[in-house]
Amino acid sequence: MEWNGQGLVLGVRRHGETSAILELMTRDHGRYLGLVRGGRSRKMRPVLQPGNLVNVVWRARLDEHLGYYQIEPELLRAASIMENRSSLFCVQILAAHLRLLPERESFSRMFNAANIILDHAHIPQISTHLMIHFEIALLEALGFGLSLDKCVVSGSTEELVWVSPKSGCAVSRSEGEPWADKLLRLPERILRGASDEFAEDQMQEISVDDLKAGLALTGHFLERNVYIPRALQAPDERARLIGELSKFES
Repeated sequence: MEWNGQGLVLGVRRHGETSAILELMTRDHGRYLGLVRGGRSRKMRPVLQPGNLVNVVWRARLDEHLGYYQIEPELLRAASIMENRSSLFCVQILAAHLRLLPERESFSRMFNAANIILDHAHIPQISTHLMIHFEIALLEALGFGLSLDKCVVSGSTEELVWVSPKSGCAVSRSEGEPWADKLLRLPERILRGASDEFAEDQMQEISVDDLKAGLALTGHFLERNVYIPRALQAPDERARLIGELSKFES
């Protein structure tokens, strides 16, 4: 068995005296483990750092085996990530989120989104906006997608300002006003989408209050539908990222 492609380094652990077991999120094959011979060498250690993008060849006698990686660096982000708190939090959050997905199943959308976030991780206002969209996509990939395009009560697409904490559906201002204290806030700017092509200046216009509300929204559904059923806790770095955002409050 053999395949090749791009992989985002999520983590690495020691194996024996000289080798390492590498965990990658790959574009076409999902989250995959493999053994890297000489992975603890002086040459390979800087390459096998979380956040780096690598080109890989994976080989094994049988598909269910751990297999071996042959690694070539593509984009080494780790040094710049280590210099920035926001970037460190982002790479750790992304690794924790991607580990929620089933192994060896393709999630190319999640792979692409993670790399876009890491390319902008040094700017908290931008990376947080992207992270909110990443978490919405993650919920969808796990079978807990939110319905944010129209009001669950009236069907209106106007003034969608809340989300039901039970159904995950949007609620318009007029329909939700009597129960506003029981609904989650849906920042209007968060709905505008974050695709592969976006304007950084537009991203920076989003207020810290809206970004925090977006994280509270996705955090609620991750906690209820993913973390609690799996007896897990949200990564600590998620709260630390919120703390970083507070530095930009006016």
